[in-house]
Amino acid sequence: MTGIRRLVSDGELRANAELAAEIWREHFLSIITPEQIEFMLEQFQSFEAMKRQIQSEDYEYYGFFADGVQQGYFAVADHGDGTLFLSKLYLRKEVRGRGYASQMFEEVKRIGHSRGLSSVWLTVNRHNDGSIAVYRHWGMEVIRDQVTDIGDGFVMDDHVFSLEL
Repeated sequence: MTGIRRLVSDGELRANAELAAEIWREHFLSIITPEQIEFMLEQFQSFEAMKRQIQSEDYEYYGFFADGVQQGYFAVADHGDGTLFLSKLYLRKEVRGRGYASQMFEEVKRIGHSRGLSSVWLTVNRHNDGSIAVYRHWGMEVIRDQVTDIGDGFVMDDHVFSLEL
């Protein structure tokens, strides 16, 4: 049995941060340095970062569960501009390729539709070829490229993808 549910308790968010660290340390090693992975985990994927994003940046976190075990998560933010920002969408390596990411993305679109938003958008590292292929498969299109200084000498070199809802 699979399902998606919103993560709200500290315990759920702590478990989500642990899952994030597991996924990031596996997935991003071929894309960015280990030092940047650790920096970004602390800044954007830690329990403290998630709490801050929820409290002051209008983020919502959702867990994806299969057979009662959390296998992935995503986060969205509605900043009031008529669009939905998909900040995170990650799955454990061993469950990729089973259509779970597509189920998660369908929920993201449902959230956007239910709020009357015009599009969903995200950023993805320009060298993250696997994820880029998935986003293109879902009908998303690159609307621009951006380089963002995130501190400590690190940058995010991203495509910005968007999909009209």
